[in-house]
Amino acid sequence: PVTSSMEKPNIVTCTAPVNIAVIKYWGKRNEELILPINSSLSVTLHQDQLKTTTTVVASKSFQEDRIWLNGKEEDISHPRLQSCLREVRRLARKRRNDGNPSLDSAVLSHKVHICSVNNFPTAAGLASSAAGFACLVYTLARVFGVEGELSAIARQGSGSACRSMYGGFVQWLMGQKEDGKDSVAQQVEPESHWPELRILVLVASAEKKPVGSTSGMQTSVETSALLKHRAESVVPGRMAEMIEAIGRRDFATFAELTMKDSNQFHATCLDTYPPIFYLSSVSQQVINLVHRYNRHYGETRVSYTFDAGPNAVIFTLKQHVPEFLQVVQHFFPPETNGGHFIRGLPVKRVFLPDELKQSIGLQPMDNGISYVISTKAGPGPCVVDDPAQHLLGSDGLPKRTV
Repeated sequence: PVTSSMEKPNIVTCTAPVNIAVIKYWGKRNEELILPINSSLSVTLHQDQLKTTTTVVASKSFQEDRIWLNGKEEDISHPRLQSCLREVRRLARKRRNDGNPSLDSAVLSHKVHICSVNNFPTAAGLASSAAGFACLVYTLARVFGVEGELSAIARQGSGSACRSMYGGFVQWLMGQKEDGKDSVAQQVEPESHWPELRILVLVASAEKKPVGSTSGMQTSVETSALLKHRAESVVPGRMAEMIEAIGRRDFATFAELTMKDSNQFHATCLDTYPPIFYLSSVSQQVINLVHRYNRHYGETRVSYTFDAGPNAVIFTLKQHVPEFLQVVQHFFPPETNGGHFIRGLPVKRVFLPDELKQSIGLQPMDNGISYVISTKAGPGPCVVDDPAQHLLGSDGLPKRTV
């Protein structure tokens, strides 16, 4: 039977992507609204490899809002979760009052049950909060019939989440207003714009981060002179250059800006007092490896960027992936025989010339990298149509242990 749009089913499932900043966001000018001290730019990763899936059910029988993350119930009173719920409901009420009759007013008073899972390890320091809050806001908006500018709401969950509201190449404008209404994300180019671009996530043998990003950022804002200089004098020019390089698909410029910006972000962490070290000895070895590899070829074929953690995210072009992964596997020999070392997009094995190994000339490091995720740029959040994919049953409880 076809349901009319009036009887909108009150269960919705969506997925949302992880994004990796190539011009970094570090430092807020307003903690509560999560307003950044500089603009930033990211690449959205493909959801086939990295995504969050969220189901929201709204029902008049629910006594209270509840949330399950990766299989266990969490505290819904977390301030950032509350801001997202409050903002979506506020917009829904506003739409209803602006005379949108298709909106069922009953739904506005309903409590929601939320269930969310990631298809990647959350503690690995892979921007799980960005994908998670983007997915939450996108799904809630569908349940409550809200359209329009959602990135400003996602931003209040986790700053970088606003960039996960779009696919491809995305900028987050810092904005000027005190209320943050102009601190929003915008797509610079769609994911189809640069089909040859490839992304390799080198997951350093997983430890939990020594300093969380929120507290780390705050200390940097309070103590780093370099951070102020970076926000005011460096980032604006880099944003313009980066947008232009992406527009031209100019890999060498894109790659160099990406590495310089990552290095400068980690320099501000070092310039924080007391200093914050997110890079490990493995990260430093990857940095050396990339520069020596590029030097061998006399051109920039590969670039790295690191967020607030030891994992390297490598950008390169499709034709260089097989050889560079072979190089990674040689200098970071995995525990296994490489069976599950490379996950994601398939990569063919190639022979590694001895002169390349000698030219790089580093000592191999055992077990530094637990595995690599091979992926590319991908689309923004989407609705999952297949009811079998819902994470919650009609009773509003998680279907199965995840």
